[in-house]
Amino acid sequence: MTASTTTIQRVKISEISQNRKIITGIVEIIVAIFIYVVFASKVASDAITTFVMTPGGITVGKMANWIVPSQLALIILAILSLLIGIFQIIKGFGKATNGVIGLVFLFFIFSFLTWQASGKSLNLAGMLSSAVQFAVPITLGAFSGILCERAGVVNIAIEGMMLMSAMLGSLMGSIFNSAWLGLLFGVTGAVLLAALHAVLSIKYKIDQIISGTVINIFSTGMTAFISQKFLQVYQELNNPPMLSRFEIPLLSKIPLAGPIFFNTNLFVYIMIALLIILQVALFSTRWGLRMRSVGEHPKAADTLGINVIKTRYMAVLLGGIVAGLAGAFYTIGSVGRFDEGMTGGKGFIGLAAMIFGNYNPVGALGAGILFGFADSLGTKLSLLGSSIPSELMSTAPYLITMIVLAGFVGKGHVPAADGVPYEKE
Repeated sequence: MTASTTTIQRVKISEISQNRKIITGIVEIIVAIFIYVVFASKVASDAITTFVMTPGGITVGKMANWIVPSQLALIILAILSLLIGIFQIIKGFGKATNGVIGLVFLFFIFSFLTWQASGKSLNLAGMLSSAVQFAVPITLGAFSGILCERAGVVNIAIEGMMLMSAMLGSLMGSIFNSAWLGLLFGVTGAVLLAALHAVLSIKYKIDQIISGTVINIFSTGMTAFISQKFLQVYQELNNPPMLSRFEIPLLSKIPLAGPIFFNTNLFVYIMIALLIILQVALFSTRWGLRMRSVGEHPKAADTLGINVIKTRYMAVLLGGIVAGLAGAFYTIGSVGRFDEGMTGGKGFIGLAAMIFGNYNPVGALGAGILFGFADSLGTKLSLLGSSIPSELMSTAPYLITMIVLAGFVGKGHVPAADGVPYEKE
């Protein structure tokens, strides 16, 4: 009976994988046709698109502009997307499917920009720089989710942690006139909410989704109350100093990459550092092996002497620290003040980036930049005088999020014990 059931399950999983492979390939072919019919065929054969490859205001790390024949570039991108779609249907890309989907999406975006900027110039480097800035809270939110869910704890409270951190960062940074103290208090507030989530979900075994939802509601209400009662009334309490941009010698002179990644604010450097630390720690150290074992098979980990409860607490608290950094970015790294609901659902988009990135820090960064790039489109389109409303383009990250959460890119490697409370026998 058990063997029969297992065989049926394997057949179903195989059928689902085959269907997803075919559907993905068809979508990629549709993208190729769309690029040719809507973009390439509508551009004059002699049209030229100029991409400026140095962000505005930057004097180091300059790069020559890209001058591309619009129609030829669009035809090439359409052909590449078509070949990818055909290969996806015939053979498939296996574990690289998510990355290939992201590549086709980039082809589509670059085609769209080439079409929109045909006969004009567009600061592509500036758009990439904005995309990285937009990607910071999304990617850090994804890192927070990875830390929690690799240990088996679902954490949808990241949005609430970010919001609380943003508010405390602005309030305490203004009171003490110190961006660093604002950062410290913001992260502390997020960690306290993470501790609450850990106690509710690990010790008392409350449904983790409900626990996270309660924290999100609490943070939304509390930050709105403090904002209305104090921050909006006393503007001096909502004017924190910001962490200014600084460049890294030599690295900042690298063309294109230098101005974007090595001549920016502290939070981008934190994002890059956490990427390296998490990737190495999770997959190349004993600590990471133990954490992943707790998320995959907690009973087996317990049998080997790993403290499952302690490991999960540690993972959630570390996730709170990272979520706090993501929230503090808004007030002391980007905007310079707190506004109600200013995180705008980026914590949830961070979870989508985590899923799209297959619970892997490198994949999460790629997904975060992808979402960030979509987020920056609206601003740039308005400068180009596009007929497409910027408000419509601003919905792109949320549309992509729904597609990801709907399972278009597959479930990936979800930790087997994710969301399952552990009871020590």
